[in-house]
Amino acid sequence: MTRRIVRLTPDRLADLGHAGVPCRACVRWELDPVRRGRLVTDAEAAAEKDAWLSRVLRDWGSCGRVAVVDDVAVGYVAYAPPAFVPGAASHPTAPVSADAVLMTMAYVAPAHAGAGIGRMLVQSMAADLVTRGGIRAVEAFGDTRGRTDHPGRCVVASDFLAHVGFRTHRPHATTPRMRMELRSALTWKDEVEAALERLVGAVRPAPAPVPHLRQTQQTPDT
Repeated sequence: MTRRIVRLTPDRLADLGHAGVPCRACVRWELDPVRRGRLVTDAEAAAEKDAWLSRVLRDWGSCGRVAVVDDVAVGYVAYAPPAFVPGAASHPTAPVSADAVLMTMAYVAPAHAGAGIGRMLVQSMAADLVTRGGIRAVEAFGDTRGRTDHPGRCVVASDFLAHVGFRTHRPHATTPRMRMELRSALTWKDEVEAALERLVGAVRPAPAPVPHLRQTQQTPDT
């Protein structure tokens, strides 16, 4: 079994739909409630989601990662600056902090749950944001009511967020806003690089000692 994480693109978004991921036609985050209410069919919602993804890719850059197992898309994570996520304003613990990017959704198909794919997706997201620079944290709205992988809710379980490094930033009975500081990822990166330097130093052969000439002590003739 081969597992890999790839960037979220319009083609990958279509792959998620073909794989039965329920978020394909969900625009809870991408549109405000008024615009969502005008949509009639799933096809319209999917078209809006495609347009949103294309706009964010053009104006901000990569905004998601997809988990692929044996060439089949089995999960994804999506994230963007709050300005691109008007649906977030309806949450009771909004708004998102000005120094943070919002992780809107992280989903893994039930058949692959518990295999570490969700953590891989979050780590890949963090690595992308650390590389860009200028972003202090990732925030997400959690759901304290357990599993949230069914259609219609599209909010990440707070237990999962806590498991992958998020901490409660603004408490709420059902929808806390949670936060993961990216400086912890930077610290981890620095520690790994330092450990590698120590390892290289430990295995690097020591320079050969320079031979010293010893003077022979002369003894008097007897």
